[in-house]
Amino acid sequence: MEKRSSSLFQLAVIVSAFGFFVDVYDLLLFGIVRKPSLAALGLTDEQILVQGEWIISVQMIGLLIGGVLWGIVGDKKGRLKVLFGSILLYSIANILNGFVTTIPQYVALRFLAGVGLAGELGAGVTLVSEILPKEKRGIAAAMIASFGILGAVTAFLLNTIFDWRTCYFIGGGLGLLLLLMRVSVRESTMFVELQTKDAQRGNFLMFFNNGARMKKYLQCIMIGLPAWYIIGVLVTFSDQFGKEFGIPGIDPGKAIMYLYLAIAFGDLSVGLLSYKMKSRKKALFIFYGITIVFTVLFFLQPGNNAKMFYLICAGLGYGAGFTVVYITMSAEQFGTNLRASAAISIPNMVRGALPLIIVLFKFNRSLFDNYVTGAWVTGAILFAIAIPSAMLLEETYGKDLDYIEE
Repeated sequence: MEKRSSSLFQLAVIVSAFGFFVDVYDLLLFGIVRKPSLAALGLTDEQILVQGEWIISVQMIGLLIGGVLWGIVGDKKGRLKVLFGSILLYSIANILNGFVTTIPQYVALRFLAGVGLAGELGAGVTLVSEILPKEKRGIAAAMIASFGILGAVTAFLLNTIFDWRTCYFIGGGLGLLLLLMRVSVRESTMFVELQTKDAQRGNFLMFFNNGARMKKYLQCIMIGLPAWYIIGVLVTFSDQFGKEFGIPGIDPGKAIMYLYLAIAFGDLSVGLLSYKMKSRKKALFIFYGITIVFTVLFFLQPGNNAKMFYLICAGLGYGAGFTVVYITMSAEQFGTNLRASAAISIPNMVRGALPLIIVLFKFNRSLFDNYVTGAWVTGAILFAIAIPSAMLLEETYGKDLDYIEE
């Protein structure tokens, strides 16, 4: 086997980090430009709310479908095929988004962008996990995720400078420039060798034709659910929570920026902690603990002012840095012939679970006839699902990944 490079700053890591940066930029851009873009298309305030929810839902459906499709491509055709194909698709969709004149056009392009967005992080983590020494792959994944998260902050800041169409053009242009950087990236040696073996590659149904494998797959999804409870409920609807807590003037866009900026530091910290402790699971549980502490503070709101509210959102983001650990663990749980399918589809299954989380939230707030009570009960349920799931998963730090699933 070809000797692996041990450098954390090799081209594959750098390019994967830039790829996820563009991915996150586009993933959150619609949420940031939703109101001005839909208003520019002639919608009323009520129509903006209804159509905005529909477009976001369609984008999430695209992510779910793309998570499965790109995972299959990654295991059948190679990790690089995903990195090239996914960014080309969402770059073109982004550029075309800047030209939309009707809602059907907007819906169709956000769906295509969602499909394209699904492939980046999982494929990048899979690639670097297979080309780096086992003791460094967690740090590399953390570097990719932490730099990528800054795409959210960039989208927020550019929106304050440029109009919404220009923001889409910038995102698409960055993606196309990244394609040029990827020309020199080499395919994973593990995947190249896999092609010479008699093994099924990218058969998504293999996750469900074996009880133990299906259990692992579902557990990997469940351990990520608290992250999207924080992002999709607590922070996305931060203005409503501000009203419930008696804190006026909370800006969801500002809360999201604080959240994602802190996630970047959390991603890097959890990767370094995992390396120092020689354990994925210990690092995961420590960051679960941080997340729980700030979730409690979110509902207690000490200080009861906007400044403290935003600081707590930042704390939630730092704790939510555990996302990079669950994605890395997902890649390490499965053999080379299913690794891309797992690492790409699992985070998108977690993203795609957000509508179900919101349904649970609506049920609980109706059951208890209280918005805030419904929110913390929802969080308690999701953490009660995630923590046992993580406890039962195999520790994968230092695991040899050169094997196949039968």
